[in-house]
Amino acid sequence: MNATSLQNHPSVEELFNHVDTIPLALFEHLEFSFLNEFPVFAPDPWGRTREHEAPELLKGVLYCFSREIYSPEEIARELRDELLYLQCGFISPPSHQSIRRFLTDVALVVEDVFEYLVEQVAARDLLDNTFRIDSTDVHADPRDSEASWNYDPTAEADSSDTDQSDESEQDTSDGNSDDQDEQGDGGYYFGYGCLIVTTGPKLPVAAAFTEQKQVNQETVRRVTQDALAVGDPNWMLGDSAFDMLNWHDDLIEEGVVPIAPYNERNTDDPYDIEYRIEQRIKEHSDNVGVWSKQLEETYKQRSQVERTIGACKDCGLETPGVRGRVRVKSHVFLTLCLRLVIAIANYKRGANPGKTTIEVCQ
Repeated sequence: MNATSLQNHPSVEELFNHVDTIPLALFEHLEFSFLNEFPVFAPDPWGRTREHEAPELLKGVLYCFSREIYSPEEIARELRDELLYLQCGFISPPSHQSIRRFLTDVALVVEDVFEYLVEQVAARDLLDNTFRIDSTDVHADPRDSEASWNYDPTAEADSSDTDQSDESEQDTSDGNSDDQDEQGDGGYYFGYGCLIVTTGPKLPVAAAFTEQKQVNQETVRRVTQDALAVGDPNWMLGDSAFDMLNWHDDLIEEGVVPIAPYNERNTDDPYDIEYRIEQRIKEHSDNVGVWSKQLEETYKQRSQVERTIGACKDCGLETPGVRGRVRVKSHVFLTLCLRLVIAIANYKRGANPGKTTIEVCQ
């Protein structure tokens, strides 16, 4: 019996209604037909028909990502299993060329796919009233010519990286020695960065792929506005790296209270405050009213962002197996998409949406 006849066989649909598998659990409550509306997935202008459509290709890729399978060749090999590719919506198993072409095409719209899934978690009322913002490093393949050595003040130095980063360290040591002493040992890593806003049960709701972990205020403000477009938080929490005046003002104007530790290194005449908002309140007292104790208690929730980033790394965020900025960025956003897909699946199945795995009945 060939694949087409098996798919159309009446017993197959009945079988899928009675079995519990990871692909069915991941995608039974989501619809990806919106992908066909993107011009990049439109019919070939030269008349060549696509052997596989974008919705099933995305399902196949995300399923394989959940299995820590990332390369087109390995994905195609995994999807040779007949019941597996049928559960992802394929009529026949995709070739590695089809997978590679899809990964190239989806890179052009992967942020839109992520935004669609964020809307899906918001529609299921999974967001809460506290948003958190932080950045993380994205390690790259040593052969990636577009990646660079970057300093992470929160990381411990990797002894294997020390020799390779000596030149970068010498270039920056004179200007940053004071900051490094105050922030801790720190360490260098080779790769990129990702800025993420999180909320709820380990959910990323806005993100930006960056050249390094440390980000500028313009990027922070843009990603924050993206987050506010899908939720209505009362609080936005960030560490001292987010002691940015314009960022605070943006949030206050939106009726959101930003809480970030005051960074005394930003001025020669520091205020006697713990959080920047304490000083900003005086200028916006008609819009925001908070108490020091409440600020302190609320800020304790900031660590949730680290757990969310950890959950995203469990989905493959930390070590992409591709090279080049465009491909690494696409990989990063696909892992964020997978995190949201898993959360929705667990929520619809009555499980904890904060879990990073899906349990199925054997």
